[in-house]
Amino acid sequence: MFSRNSVSIWSILKKCIGLELSKITMPIVFNEPLSFLQRMTEYMEHTYLINRACSLSDPMQRMQTVAAFAVSAVASQWDRTGKPFNPLLGETYELIREEQGFRLISEQVSHHPPVSAFHAESLGGDFVFHGSIYPKLKFWGKSVEAEPKGTITLELLKHNEAYTWSNPYCCVHNIIMGKLWIEQRGKVEIVNYRTGDKCVLNFKPCGMFGKELHKVEGYIQDKSKKKHCIIYGKWTECLWSVDPQVYEAHKKLEKKGDKTLKNVRKSLRENQGAENDDADDMPEVQETVSVIPGSTLLWRIDSRPPQSAMMYNFTNFAMSLNELDPGMEAVLAPTDSRFRPDIRAMENGNMNEASTEKERLEEKQRAARKERAKNDEEWSTRWFKLGTNTHTGSQDWLYTGGYFSRNYQNLPEIY
Repeated sequence: MFSRNSVSIWSILKKCIGLELSKITMPIVFNEPLSFLQRMTEYMEHTYLINRACSLSDPMQRMQTVAAFAVSAVASQWDRTGKPFNPLLGETYELIREEQGFRLISEQVSHHPPVSAFHAESLGGDFVFHGSIYPKLKFWGKSVEAEPKGTITLELLKHNEAYTWSNPYCCVHNIIMGKLWIEQRGKVEIVNYRTGDKCVLNFKPCGMFGKELHKVEGYIQDKSKKKHCIIYGKWTECLWSVDPQVYEAHKKLEKKGDKTLKNVRKSLRENQGAENDDADDMPEVQETVSVIPGSTLLWRIDSRPPQSAMMYNFTNFAMSLNELDPGMEAVLAPTDSRFRPDIRAMENGNMNEASTEKERLEEKQRAARKERAKNDEEWSTRWFKLGTNTHTGSQDWLYTGGYFSRNYQNLPEIY
């Protein structure tokens, strides 16, 4: 996690105000023991939402579920104030989860600018999920802001549908002093290219008194711009959908006062049938989202393990990403993030070794870049190539296939 008890850290940071942090060598105390390729893989923590979307016959219900997946993809960042390690050029990471029904491969395809590409696919042939991410990090004196460069594409093959979106801005506040906290903010638009349906989500800024902290609100409309449902909740807790008319009536009554609202809630339950009201089936966990009667639960965050606060606030899923089970060394590509000695040393609590290895790897990367420039050689990616996203028409890094054939000859020696 971030540590702010060092004058030397401030001496580094004060020179970085307004600059892009990817160009600055940062001390290891800012890091968490995962590569950005692994952090990016955390999109897959809630793969069950993609599988659910694949099983739904109604396109509006599919869009609601895809929206829930897009929100869940940033949920693991809650209280995650550590910075993932920048991937080395040519670094890869794979993950196969048979119980969740997917496999994923990612590769660091560019160093300046730093671009990470990933490709995940259903083991049953139901979906393909891919994208390339270029997070621009900037320091603004009291906060670090990550600008979400890059497009994410989800293809539901059975329905012949493709959805695209970009992540919201992420900001870590109180870097120098005070309590660290994370804010997601900005507009996220999810487009269904087959139907023309669109979901617009507004990740609200905290506001003056923190009333809007973590809130997400939006709507789903069809190609004629008719609103079919309202989406609301918090990216740290849960996401709900409700009929637009019910939502508007609720908001009007909310302004008139809680006494009137209480009576109307009772009336709404009676009119709509309490047995169909998902909002009544509230879990025992304490939530801060005020649920509108008649709402449908789309997603709820899983509890983190008891030891999470001592392990960089990782989720169970994140804690498993660097595991190197017996037999894996013979199967994985030698460029896999699990083999990075600096990350492994940090995970084992040896910060001095981790810092030394980080510096060694960065210097090795710089030397290799100089050697290529000297010989007038271009870096050649192995598993991805720059092409055109057929849905957006824009440039994207696309998977060329072949990784899981396990032919890892002639890979660069980056560690």
